[in-house]
Amino acid sequence: MTESFQRYLRAKRTVDDRALDRRLVEMLREQLAARAADSDGPLRVLEIGAGIGTMLTRFLEWDVLPAGEVHYTAVDIQSENVAHLPDHIRDWAVDRQMSIGDSPLVLKAENRRIEIETVQAEAVAHAAAADGKYDLLIGAALLDILDRQKLPTLLEPLAPGGLYYFPITFDGATRFQPSHPADRAVEQHYHDHMDAKEGGDSRAGGDVLAHLQRLDSITLSGVAGSDWVVRPVDGSYPADEAYFLRYILDTIEDAVGEMTGSDFEELDGWLARRRAQVAAAELLYHTHQLDFLGRVDS
Repeated sequence: MTESFQRYLRAKRTVDDRALDRRLVEMLREQLAARAADSDGPLRVLEIGAGIGTMLTRFLEWDVLPAGEVHYTAVDIQSENVAHLPDHIRDWAVDRQMSIGDSPLVLKAENRRIEIETVQAEAVAHAAAADGKYDLLIGAALLDILDRQKLPTLLEPLAPGGLYYFPITFDGATRFQPSHPADRAVEQHYHDHMDAKEGGDSRAGGDVLAHLQRLDSITLSGVAGSDWVVRPVDGSYPADEAYFLRYILDTIEDAVGEMTGSDFEELDGWLARRRAQVAAAELLYHTHQLDFLGRVDS
């Protein structure tokens, strides 16, 4: 359900917070500050697959965006995400020292002004039509569902010297503990479903790394792991992470069901056991992912 997906995006905020490599985040903060200092106009940021705006609020909380004026374009293919983003930003701003205005959506603090534009569009199509003047391109959890051959087009909106940041890129591992006899088969069918999608790749992280290394006029400044690790703490899951796990299990159920139909009899028992472990705060979940940070040289 659409509402469930928006809740999933909110629930995975704390999971992503733990996963993102802070060394790369600090590199990005320093490079953005240097770029803003050399610029006469506002810093221009383009986020593809922006969801409900959790990366923007994270960047503000973590002080990644420099002081001054920022124009932030948030693009998502799902109209429901685009519709929810302003509400998420407003809810986030309520308890913080920021004012918010509408038409356009603007966040203001003592030393910064963030103008937010929302766009419903497909990632590559929007990038191909953009004007090539952005200082930063963000694509979180994006490149595992995007054909790597389209990366050059995706990077076209960046001005010379502009930065790209592609965190949370899936790289071929889905693990649950305690172990279950059907784990290996479930994982294989789940990954096969990713590979069967147009542009999908269950080993995207390694493929993206190789592809970025080969692209002309592209600098890869840093690569780091950003694994999701969800576990109970003191007898319960943090924040809304139990919901996050239930959503992941629902996604696996749909994906494996599409691949196997009724031929994989172990699936129902595996799901029942995993859901019971979530309810009892006993399930541990681990997914391997990579973050990428770099620059377009020309």
